[in-house]
Amino acid sequence: MSLESLPHARIPVLLLAPEEADSQRIQREFAEELEVTVATTAEQALAICAQPSATFTAILNAADPASGMGLRLVRMLKDEQQLAQPIFWLTKKSVPQALRKVLLERPGSEVFAASGEQERLLTRLHFLAQPKPLPVDVNSPYALRMPVSKRLLDVVCAAGALVVLSPLMLVLAALIKLESRGPVFYYSYRVGAGYRIFKFWKLRSMRSDADKLLDSMKSLNQYQAGSGAPGSIAAAPSQLCATCTANGTQCQQQLVNEKGQLICEQQYRTQKKASQAPAFIKIANDPRVTKLGRFLRNTSIDELPQLFNVLRGDMSLVGNRPLPLYEAEQLLTDGYSKRFIAPAGITGLWQVSRRGKGGDMSEEERKALDIEYARDFSMKKDLEIILKTFPALFQKENV
Repeated sequence: MSLESLPHARIPVLLLAPEEADSQRIQREFAEELEVTVATTAEQALAICAQPSATFTAILNAADPASGMGLRLVRMLKDEQQLAQPIFWLTKKSVPQALRKVLLERPGSEVFAASGEQERLLTRLHFLAQPKPLPVDVNSPYALRMPVSKRLLDVVCAAGALVVLSPLMLVLAALIKLESRGPVFYYSYRVGAGYRIFKFWKLRSMRSDADKLLDSMKSLNQYQAGSGAPGSIAAAPSQLCATCTANGTQCQQQLVNEKGQLICEQQYRTQKKASQAPAFIKIANDPRVTKLGRFLRNTSIDELPQLFNVLRGDMSLVGNRPLPLYEAEQLLTDGYSKRFIAPAGITGLWQVSRRGKGGDMSEEERKALDIEYARDFSMKKDLEIILKTFPALFQKENV
C-alpha cells in the first residue's frame, strides 16, 4: 500500500524515549505524519496515561526492553492501568527471536526496526486511526481474495438450503422455547475476514445466562496451557533456568521481571507460556448446554442460522471460523493475522481435519490449519471440505 493513498491527518502517539537523541530523530522522521507526545521517564509515561483526556492511537517504545521504561513499564501500563492502546517497539537493530516473543506477549504488540520499516509502521498506525477499514491493495499478500465463483456458490447454496430447511427450523424453534426460557436465536459478535466484526447467529443451545458463567469455567478449557492464573508469573521465580543450573553457569540473556529482579530469559518464557490465557476456548461436556442443545451441537444443526450470515456476505460456506473478540485480539501479530485474509466460514479445514476425534488438536495446530487455508484456498479445496463436512457433523465429543 502506498503512503500517498493514505490520509495525511497527523496521528497522536505516545513516544517512550529516555534518550533525547532518539526522541529528536523519531520526531523529525515522522513530523508530517505523527503528533508525538514524548515521555522520557517511567513516571512521565504513567502520569500521561492516567489522564482521562489522554487520547493517542498507540505507544511507540524506543527504550531498552531491560530498562525501567521497557518491559516493566509496559506491564504496569497494560496490567495495572488497563491501557487499551497497542505497544509498538522501535528497535535500532534486529531482535533475536527469543526476545521478540517476549516483546509480543501483550496482544496487539509489534516490533519495528528503526530503519527500513517506517512505511509498515505508518500503515499500521493509519489503519488503527481510521473509524472504518482502509481499502486494501489487491496485490498485497494480505488482501482478501473472494473469487466470484465462490460467492456465487455461497448465495445459491445458502438460499436453497434456507428454503428447504425452513420447516425444520420452525419445529426446532418451538422445541427450544418449550425446553428453556429465552430467545430462539443467539448471536455474538465475531471477527471475520479483514478483522471485520459482525453478528454471528446460532440456534440457542445453552442456558440464557451462559455468557455470565464463562469466567468461572475457564479451567475446563481444552486449550488451557497450564494451571496458573492467566497472565500471571510465578511469585518467586528462580533466577536461573534448569539448563543454566545444570551447567553451573550464569545466564547470558537476562531480563528484568516485575519486581526489578534479574531472571533468565528462557525461564521467564517457560513460566509465561505455562500461565498465559489460550487464544481459543473449547469445553467438553459443557454444563451450560441444554439437553436439546446437546443434540443440536452434536449434529451442528445449531449453526443453520449462519446461512443468513452467508447470504449477507458476512461469511462463506467454507473458510476460517470467525472468532469471538477475546480470541481475535490475541492473534494480531504478523504470523497469526494471516488467517484473517481468508473468508470466514461455516465449515473449514480444521473442522474436517481433527474435529470430534478426542480433543487432541492443539492450539498451534489449529492456527496452522487456518493459515494453511488462507494461503491457498480454492474452489476445488472448498468442495473437498464440504464433502468431508457431512461425516464430521456427528461428533464423538460434546463441545
